[in-house]
Amino acid sequence: MSDTLTEVQAVEETVVETATPEAEAPKPVEAPKPAEAPKAEAPKAEKPKAGRPKSTAKKTRTVELTLTVTGTAEGEWQADLVHGTQRVVSGLVIPAIAVAKAAKELHEDIATGIESVLEAARDQHRTRMEELEAELARVKAQLAELSE
Repeated sequence: MSDTLTEVQAVEETVVETATPEAEAPKPVEAPKPAEAPKAEAPKAEKPKAGRPKSTAKKTRTVELTLTVTGTAEGEWQADLVHGTQRVVSGLVIPAIAVAKAAKELHEDIATGIESVLEAARDQHRTRMEELEAELARVKAQLAELSE
């Protein structure tokens, strides 16, 4: 029986020795994976902070101003100015020459549009002036008849 016990002990030792290396082998394989995962997560959290430099560009602040210039066929011009929703200026009378100069300074297309309106107003004023000159000539003639 002692031979049997010795054989059993020898078999047990072989099984234990065989089982021990196999049991230890997976442990080193599994251990690095969890150890690598936290290292990989920590740099990911730092990368956006380190990889994104702060912008040196100034943030632009927009201001909403609405300038409305209106003109009549007679050549009378007015301006209204609104800042956001608050009316700053209302019905300010502007000379036609100032409107023409401002339009030329802004853009050629704007100047062309305004110049056409101003030309129509000039034509209307010339016609009116000719009518008034004709009426003035009649009044002078009537006055001359009465003076004789």
